[in-house]
Amino acid sequence: MGNLAGSQELIELGNRIRDRRREIHLSQEKVAEKAGISTNTISRIEGGQSAMSIEIFMKLVEILGVDANRLLGRAVLSEEDGQCQEMFCRIRNLKQRDQAIVMKTVKALVEGLRQCR
Repeated sequence: MGNLAGSQELIELGNRIRDRRREIHLSQEKVAEKAGISTNTISRIEGGQSAMSIEIFMKLVEILGVDANRLLGRAVLSEEDGQCQEMFCRIRNLKQRDQAIVMKTVKALVEGLRQCR
């Protein structure tokens, strides 16, 4: 019974990882490359066929730009937090030069909005 529960948890974790990867439009190949593991390993993790080390889990959290608790199914971000997390992930996947442009633009917008209040 314990193994079945563990297997179901791995499947659900894999589903959340796959859903988030698709949500931010990353291929398994790109995630594998960024995590330093094989595409086959990502496929097995997403399919709930393979457990992973804490190090790999933390890399996936970073790559996917998601809260670890969300991947574990323990906490759901508010809609606003989820939107911020998604935007952060999109920015992080840009080239460094483009990230700098986006950050300067966002800072200017925030400052402008603060001054309007």
